[in-house]
Parts: sequence; C-alpha cells; structure tokens
Amino acid sequence: METPNKIAQLNDLLRKEGIGGRVMITQGIQSLSTETRTNIFKAIREFSDFTKDNDPYGEHDFAALTVDGERINFKMDYYDKSLQYASEDPTDPTITERVMTVLLASEY
Repeated sequence: METPNKIAQLNDLLRKEGIGGRVMITQGIQSLSTETRTNIFKAIREFSDFTKDNDPYGEHDFAALTVDGERINFKMDYYDKSLQYASEDPTDPTITERVMTVLLASEY
C-alpha cells in the first residue's frame, strides 16, 4: 500500500470513528452551542469530498466546511508518542500520535 493511502486510511479512522489518535478542539469550537458542536462532528465524520484541489497529497488531512453558518476546519498532525516532535513515519501507529484539531476558520 502506498504511503498516502495508508495515511488517508489512518486519518479517516480517527476522523470517522475517533480511533487511532486524539481529537482536540479550540476555544472557538468550545464556545459554540452543544447542538452546533454535534453538527460539526457529524459533518466531519461524513465528509468525503476530498479532491485533487483540496487534498493534493491524498492524505485526507485537512478540510474546510461550513456548519450551522460557522466556517470550520479540521487538520491532522503527526507527532512522536511524547507529542514533542514530528513523527518519523506517520504510517506507523506504533510510533505516531495522530492529532486531529477542529477549529474555527478564523482561528487558523
């Protein structure tokens, strides 16, 4: 399996199922209503419109969405298990801590 496909599979697992990493939200997301936050996470789980334009490396690591009138982003980062350095190999979950951050576009 080529590297981008493996990374996309791991990113999708975290994004859709919450498995294989951590999900962080910013203060801006936290300040929204419970209903809007619920709708945001539903939209992130269901997002599938990855194209060459918005996902040039095929890793499913970023998207911008509008949910309940809020422009939001999610992005994936890959750290070592101590969360201090970038992962040497984002395709290897044994050495990588995958982090999906959900934020308002205005916080990016």
